[in-house]
Amino acid sequence: MLSALCIRRPVMTILVMASFVIAGIFGYKQLPVAAVPRVDFPTIQVTAQLPGASPETMAASVASILERQFSTIAGVTTMTSTSSLGNTSIVLQFDLNRNIDGAALDVQSAISSAMRRLPAELPTPPSFRKVNPADYPIMFLALKSSQVRLSDVDAFANRAILPRISTLPGIAQVLIFGTQKYAVRVRANLDQLAVRGLTLQELQTAIVNANSSKPVGAIADQRQSSILDATGPINKAADYMPVIVTWQNGAPVRISDVATAIDSVENDKVASWLDGTRAILLAVYRQPDANTVEVVDRVKAMLPAIQAELPSGVDISVLNDRSVSIRDAIEDVEFTLMPGRRAGRHRHLLLPAQLPRDADSGHRAADLGHRHLRRHVCLRPFDRQHLAAGADAGRGLRGRRRHRHAGEHRPPHRGAARSRWRPPSRARRRSASPSSR
Repeated sequence: MLSALCIRRPVMTILVMASFVIAGIFGYKQLPVAAVPRVDFPTIQVTAQLPGASPETMAASVASILERQFSTIAGVTTMTSTSSLGNTSIVLQFDLNRNIDGAALDVQSAISSAMRRLPAELPTPPSFRKVNPADYPIMFLALKSSQVRLSDVDAFANRAILPRISTLPGIAQVLIFGTQKYAVRVRANLDQLAVRGLTLQELQTAIVNANSSKPVGAIADQRQSSILDATGPINKAADYMPVIVTWQNGAPVRISDVATAIDSVENDKVASWLDGTRAILLAVYRQPDANTVEVVDRVKAMLPAIQAELPSGVDISVLNDRSVSIRDAIEDVEFTLMPGRRAGRHRHLLLPAQLPRDADSGHRAADLGHRHLRRHVCLRPFDRQHLAAGADAGRGLRGRRRHRHAGEHRPPHRGAARSRWRPPSRARRRSASPSSR
């Protein structure tokens, strides 16, 4: 029924098929490019930092308190905590049917309830992100320089690069591997402290008070009012040396007398290299529902503007791109879907390596050349030398055939003896009668 209708109405058939083709092309262009399968469990990562604390201290005073509070949240299937030097990370995984936004609210409430039992020395409250730390970063960016200190490169990355990339759609978080955040390290001389009867706690108190930025107050009289301001944070190691720790016998005891201050980084136990050179690595993570290829394209589009703002001598480059394998897989599928290109991939299997070119087998060379040229001329062009040899052999064969038809008598079969044809003699032509002619 359908076949008869299509035969009777060819114009309608052409229009319907053309609409199918156009709709297919439009739908193919709208298909998203992403890795499959995509199974995203609701996962939240909670981090807390206490600079200088040992892993045992972080596990006992921070991680255990948060774990007890998180265990009261409904729908938690897995809880994993990791404590390191000055850092604690807790990963909470929920049921598939649990809404991640509702789980985030429960996590925030648990953190607020646990704040009263956490150490008061925490510089910032624990924070959380809707990201699975088990996911592999979709992109690695490398910052390196042979002229600028790594602490300055790290400061620029935290101040200018991380906020800009984190605001892009589909970005979950950006982490720094091999961070080199600037810090001043004070190395105490225990012998000098013991001689003066001082403790490490007193030395720490003097350092904290020197970096205080709290309001001091004001002094007012009948004529004017003066506002007192603290010195604020000290940014150089040399400025710590004259800080007074205490007074003994009417003389000040300074940090330079009992310790040594040096310019360093917060954690000197981590580092990263790129081609043998110290570097800063930025790991870009995507959100669970984001498209990898689109997110990578957005980050790459921002790199020229970031490069223009970098300090002189600092270079940024893409170290690893996870979207490359996805693009290659899609390209291979597109290549396979095209039959003409698929045939062109195997065209070298359809032709001989070399054609015979000797004089005795010229007709065989011509026949073979014409046969392959007729069958596979659309798949592979002949080598010029082979094509010329086949053409010469073909011309020689055609010349021999014309000569044979003009002046030779072809034998009845291949095994019969060949005899040269000779024209009749003049006597025989004269004796021939008109009737016989």
